Amino acid sequence: MLSTKSAAVVKATLPVIGAAIGDITPVFYQRMLTAHPELERDLFNRGNQAQGDQQSALAGAVATYATLLVADDGRDPLEVLARIAHKHASLGITEDQYPIVHEHLFAAIVEVLGDAVTPEVATAWDEVYWHMAGALVTIEKRLYAETGVAEGDVWRTLVLRRRLQESPDTVSFVLGTTDGSTLPKALPGQYISLQVTLPDGARQIRQYSLTRSFEPGEWGISVKAVPTIHADDGTDSPAGEVSNFLHQNLFEGDEIRVSAPFGDLVIEDSDRPLVLISAGIGVTPIIGILHYLAGTDSSREVLVLHADRSPARHAHRQELKELVAAMPTASLRRWYEDLGVRPTRDVLQVGRVDLEAVAIPEDAEIYLCGPLPFMEQVRTSLIEQHVRESDIHYEVFGPDTWLASA
Repeated sequence: MLSTKSAAVVKATLPVIGAAIGDITPVFYQRMLTAHPELERDLFNRGNQAQGDQQSALAGAVATYATLLVADDGRDPLEVLARIAHKHASLGITEDQYPIVHEHLFAAIVEVLGDAVTPEVATAWDEVYWHMAGALVTIEKRLYAETGVAEGDVWRTLVLRRRLQESPDTVSFVLGTTDGSTLPKALPGQYISLQVTLPDGARQIRQYSLTRSFEPGEWGISVKAVPTIHADDGTDSPAGEVSNFLHQNLFEGDEIRVSAPFGDLVIEDSDRPLVLISAGIGVTPIIGILHYLAGTDSSREVLVLHADRSPARHAHRQELKELVAAMPTASLRRWYEDLGVRPTRDVLQVGRVDLEAVAIPEDAEIYLCGPLPFMEQVRTSLIEQHVRESDIHYEVFGPDTWLASA
């Protein structure tokens, strides 16, 4: 924990630092990436940097961690670090990179807040940073040890064995070892990172949920191509660099660099009912979880709820139906914005997920994956139905900008 003196200073200055953290993090990234351009080129997601998502995620993590650290009661601050540590491990982050972050983060704090950063304030928040960094390093070292790799040495070369078009904009890739050897065990709900070298020489990394890891020597993922999105205000969200590169360039027999499996959204073996709620490409970890449950002959009550634009756009549509049908204790309901001419019935409905029409099993564990607005709506609805917040787990693709409110 923080020293008594530092805790008091942090608690007193948290409103000021917290209010300014959104201004501090862009300055921090600008400073750090100017000094270390290789980090933006070869480690950070350039699309998230351009849109500000990474900055927002860091701001939320620091503010939330500091708040919990000095709170008189409430959540353990370490709880907010598990997802970050898994992401870091999937990127191969090592302990020696934390001083780089420290240097430029504190320079940004001084630049933004100026004379308000007295020596006393600087010392207190320095303690917060190293407390957070130390906790992350400890978790990451444990993850590397559990995975059986040296710190940061998470990468291996795999070959694409099969490619399958799942929907107009989503492709499945089945990856295997080059020599037919067995891949490390992955837990249901985890993801792997893919590392590609783009035409401009940048090495970019993205995470994809495992849809299959149950056959020796094979991992499956699904990648949705992200187009450029033109907003009404005239701004554009850039196209997915890596997703489009994979769609256009990865074919059977090609090799690709892949990380070991990581991710904290893991299904634990239990007798409690399980509710799996997804939207769009958020179905991918759900497919992986269902393969695990079916493969282990689980007798858990499982309720699967999925929302999508249309049946034609629903990646893994048939596979989802077959997996649920193969489990006597599982049931499936789906909502589509455009159902076409297909008839509406209890398991197939028009519109968005309506939890008021669904009986959530008592004492259920609930897992969410999909766009943030979707998960926010679903989480709010679940809490209104008196579901315990501790029973609601979620996965996000990209920076966790929901951290501060979830």
